[in-house]
Amino acid sequence: MIYLSNSITWLIENILHLQVSEGLGAMLHFFLYASIEILGLMSLIILGIGILRSYIDPRKVKKLLSKTGTIPSHILSSILGAITPFCSCSSVPVFIGFIESGIPLGATFSFLITSPIVNEAAVALLWIAFGWKIAIAYTLTGLLIGIIGGLLIKKMNLEHLLEDYIQLRSTDIGSLEFTTFKDRFYFAYKELKDVMSNVWKYVLLGLMVGAVIKGWTPDNILMEYAGPNNPLAVIVGVIVGVPVYTSNVMMIPIIETLIGKGMGVGTALAFMMAASALSLPEMIMLRKVLKAKLVKIFVTITSVGIISVGYLFNYLLTGLL
Repeated sequence: MIYLSNSITWLIENILHLQVSEGLGAMLHFFLYASIEILGLMSLIILGIGILRSYIDPRKVKKLLSKTGTIPSHILSSILGAITPFCSCSSVPVFIGFIESGIPLGATFSFLITSPIVNEAAVALLWIAFGWKIAIAYTLTGLLIGIIGGLLIKKMNLEHLLEDYIQLRSTDIGSLEFTTFKDRFYFAYKELKDVMSNVWKYVLLGLMVGAVIKGWTPDNILMEYAGPNNPLAVIVGVIVGVPVYTSNVMMIPIIETLIGKGMGVGTALAFMMAASALSLPEMIMLRKVLKAKLVKIFVTITSVGIISVGYLFNYLLTGLL
């Protein structure tokens, strides 16, 4: 990729007569280089993950969720959430469908928490931006937040906090049947087109924001409010992230730039988790089927889990970058 970087540098400095070390030149270099690198590598990774997903039958997973013991049910729910490419709002109809199907409430929350935090597009981008260690750590902790959150909700026996009626439609997970590898590859290719058609604009928008931050945001502002010397940086990041409605795909280019500017890796990843897993539109949708108290419990448990993971990341993962 060094040839790509050098080519873009030559173009900017010799054709546009800008310096890539600062201002508009730095912004353009970051945007062009990251766009080509991320969208290209992301396509290859999503295609590979799509082939792996073709070997999983969602109908069997759905049956297992209602038959297995407590912990296995929550693990399977979180894994199902991780392999389904839903944002916080699009996860809600599936969540409602699980409730209507009689799946235990705690297991459905494990799905709801994990689904927007972990998906193949986010894992691909994290791998590209930070390496496989950070990507795996993020994925495992995202699953863990969902599992523990669902177990806590089950332990509290909160079924009485469901509304008396559910008006939103139930969503069937669907079925996948393949006989040849060609069929699996076609499925993966279709998944690639579907995912990329939905996320490419968010990737580019995120890169644009990240480029502006990289080119013009003063380092001292970020260091003051979200630097490693601020013990409340993770909490602030989560509080700011909760009302934001965005996908983790859009957030990754932004946090990559923020980390480069001095923000702690845990603070940045916690901000991304909060922005993708908790949103005001999602709360409004959930309020149609959950009483306000249960919505507050869901937000509190998820926020505490994300904050804990953020501090853990700041302590353990900074040296991996």
